[in-house]
Amino acid sequence: QVALKKMPLRKRSRKELIVNEIQIMKENRHPNIVNYIDSYLVHEDLWLVMEYVDGGTLTSVLVRVFMEERMIAAISRE
Repeated sequence: QVALKKMPLRKRSRKELIVNEIQIMKENRHPNIVNYIDSYLVHEDLWLVMEYVDGGTLTSVLVRVFMEERMIAAISRE
């Protein structure tokens, strides 16, 4: 299983930031980070293929779950 992220490029003013982010994801692999697999340019959309992690995005977890500062610090450290 993989996760797909569709990024419309026509709405992005700083495309070089996306290219830089992809390069960093390609070069760095870690068991505590969702790893990059591949990317495809389809028309004006960039599709990122990444490892699938059950539970949703980090943003969706943070919106639903209250975390104390020490918990946030532990997650950030990892």
